[in-house]
Amino acid sequence: MGLLFDSFWRAAAYCLRPRVMALSVLPLVLMVALALGLGYFYWDGAVRGMRALLDASALLASFWSWLQGWGLGDVTSVVAPLMVILAVAPALVVVSLLVVAVLMTPALVALVADRRFPALERKKGGSFIASVVWSVSSTLLALIALVVSVPLWLVPPLVLILPPLIWGWLTYRVMAFDALADHASKEERQAIFRRHRSSLLGIGILTGYLGAAPSIVWASGVVFAAAFFILVPLAIWIYTLVFAFSSLWFAHYCLAALARLRQEAAGPVAAEAPPILAPAKELVRGPDASAEPPPAAAAPAALAASPTPSPTHGTPSP
Repeated sequence: MGLLFDSFWRAAAYCLRPRVMALSVLPLVLMVALALGLGYFYWDGAVRGMRALLDASALLASFWSWLQGWGLGDVTSVVAPLMVILAVAPALVVVSLLVVAVLMTPALVALVADRRFPALERKKGGSFIASVVWSVSSTLLALIALVVSVPLWLVPPLVLILPPLIWGWLTYRVMAFDALADHASKEERQAIFRRHRSSLLGIGILTGYLGAAPSIVWASGVVFAAAFFILVPLAIWIYTLVFAFSSLWFAHYCLAALARLRQEAAGPVAAEAPPILAPAKELVRGPDASAEPPPAAAAPAALAASPTPSPTHGTPSP
């Protein structure tokens, strides 16, 4: 739990960094660029096609005539551009979010790793192809689980539990893999998934509920058509910020768990290592270099001081 809350407040603090805020605005910039580019080349043709589609319906034609009878003028000239915008906007939003999602997660993981874990070894346990295969397979499993669980949604409590649980499982599978892909080996990633499965699933469920907030804003934009061009970009920015927070939360948690796992793995090795050898001078002269030499060292001096026999008389000299 300590690691869970520590990674939570660190992720929230990182969301206030200028780099993260710039990444959260990137989908809006990309969406505006795509809209301007497509509008420059295809706007007139799209509006004419939509107007022709609206005029082709006999029921709608009578409805437009009825509105014109009330003095509203040429209604299709106003409705056709709005219908084009409503039809193209979801596609632009999805494309922008997918591009940012692909670019944002590696950038945020690198930010956390460089600032908090600069010494953590990169073992490259997950390649780009492995990440794509993992994400696609996890998404397919989540979709199958959603389809199978649809009959259970008729039970009132389960409709509030099963979808967030499935999407939380999918979120933790994809984001935890991306957070560990560059630093952890395959064995380390599997060990972290086994040991921290409940915490990672909890992070996925909580961020899934946070991701529902932009949907409320989006629905408000549809209901209040006058504020559509304000509420929908706001919903996109909130969704991107929630996505950034989720990536940061998983990155902080997974990299901290990886660092602890490696410390635990290095512990027994350090305990079983041989003792450090003493310096060479201590092995020769002993641990205390100032100690008195052993008595055997004084023997030559004692022999030198004793009387020696005379070579001539064979008696000691006086």
